[in-house]
Order: sequence, then C-alpha cells, then structure tokens
Amino acid sequence: MPNASDGFDYDAVLRACAQGEQQALHRLYQQDGRHLLGVALRIVRRRDMAEDVLHDAFVSIWQKAASFDAARGAARGWIFSVVRHQALNALRGSEREVQADADTLDALQEAQAGNTADTVAEQFELQASMGRLQDCLENLDSAKRNSIICAYVDGCSHSEIAARLNAPLGSVKAWLKRGLAALRECMG
Repeated sequence: MPNASDGFDYDAVLRACAQGEQQALHRLYQQDGRHLLGVALRIVRRRDMAEDVLHDAFVSIWQKAASFDAARGAARGWIFSVVRHQALNALRGSEREVQADADTLDALQEAQAGNTADTVAEQFELQASMGRLQDCLENLDSAKRNSIICAYVDGCSHSEIAARLNAPLGSVKAWLKRGLAALRECMG
C-alpha cells in the first residue's frame, strides 16, 4: 500500500469525482488500483471476482463521492472501505458450486435426510447471527467499523491499520477495543 504522505490528495480527488471529473477517478485508479485489487482479492480469493469487485467499487465511488464526509474519517479509508464492503457483498452473494457424481449426491442426501430439521435450524441460527453482526457493524462509527474490518477481514496488524486509516496507533487500538466491546454488547 502506498504511503499516504506521498502527496496524493484523496479528499480533492473525491471532491472532483463528486463534481463529475472523470480524470479524478482515473487518477485514483492509477494511484491505488492495484492495492484495492489486493484488498478485494484477499476477501473473495478469486482474481476474476476481485476484478469485478474493483470495477463495481469504482462505480460506487464515482456515484457516492459526494456523500463522503471528511469529518467522519479519512478519504483514503473511505475509498478502501467501499472496496471492502463491495467484496464482502460479492462474497455473500456468490453461490459456491461443487461438482459431484450421482452416487456422491445420493449418499449426501441420505445422510442429510435424518438431520434436515437440525440442519435447517442451524442454518437459520447462523444466518440470524450473521444478520445481527452486520447490523451491529453498521451501527458502529466508521473508525471503529473500519478498524475491525481491517483487523478481522483483511488480517492487518494494529500498525497496518493505522497506516491504512492514516490514524495514530493509539487511536486504532482504542477503536478496536471499544468497537469489539460494542459488538459484544450488541450481539449479546
């Protein structure tokens, strides 16, 4: 990830995008496109899917640039969070296909026949928990939410999160601690 102090003005680029300047979006892609692709790739684990995510994220950045509020966080963090959210949405929406022969399918169906009620109940419980988690994450302020996503989705260290969000290390640690406490309380 490039250093945020390299002189690139993310706030100005988002303002220009909000005003319809297509060159601004192109400059953003030139500056961070490969790093944003890396973020998407770490989440979705497939290059073709990551490229689609990146495309959709840039469309979203273009369309939502006017909604960026510098008072709520760094422009660069906002851009990276758009990509992360797009990747997570793509991952949630993707269906996994597994090829199996007829004998294997028959054996799986027989094994699941007795456990259908348990399996449906477990799946319902899991989906309900995931929905609660999503709601709880959305209720966090952007600094806490972005810190948690960087740590637990992207696997970043505290110092990597601080660099990504262009924030002091102590603030990142506090955001993680408070954000996790809020998530525990919300999920409780």
